[in-house]
Amino acid sequence: MRFLFALTLAVCTGIGVAGCSTGSQSVDSLGSNLPAPPGSAQLDTGAVAPPELMHLQAGDTLRVTVFGEEKLSGEFQIDPSGYVSLPLAGTVLAAGLTKIELEQSLTQKFKSKYLRDPKVTVDVASFRPIYVLGEVQKPGEYQYRSGLNVVSALAVAGGVTYRASKSRVLIQRSGEKELKEHDLDPAIPVMPGDVVRVPERYF
Repeated sequence: MRFLFALTLAVCTGIGVAGCSTGSQSVDSLGSNLPAPPGSAQLDTGAVAPPELMHLQAGDTLRVTVFGEEKLSGEFQIDPSGYVSLPLAGTVLAAGLTKIELEQSLTQKFKSKYLRDPKVTVDVASFRPIYVLGEVQKPGEYQYRSGLNVVSALAVAGGVTYRASKSRVLIQRSGEKELKEHDLDPAIPVMPGDVVRVPERYF
């Protein structure tokens, strides 16, 4: 009896250890829940949100459509304080909202102004511009377009000068106060309102 008990315990213990070992190996092989090794930090590319999730800001021009109400529809620009003024709806906060959130806000505004069942859509007619400065052929202000990255932004500005850095670029995102260094890589997006500066290369 004691022999059978001891044998059973040994078998169970062996199975438990083998199970733990197998589980650990599978986690390691998949790389799940493991910290990245030193020096392997991922590049912060600042992934671009889809248009419906991008936050509106001052300077954006919006195309507002109220179905069946042509007099209430049109293009309106968000003013420097972050508000947009529309017929009947009045002055509405737009900066910081997504277009879906603004659609919901305007729907409620129009409902309170005696429209029975307003159907409102908001699209961005044009985003605020970007600025490309530093060692480029044509520094200045340029219209933002979807899918813009640091390489295409420099091309829009006529390309870089012979003094320009070939590996890095400085970007000040809209709402930030400082320029931050990024690799000169097409994986780095340019967002509406960004300031892109190309520094001189080290000789």
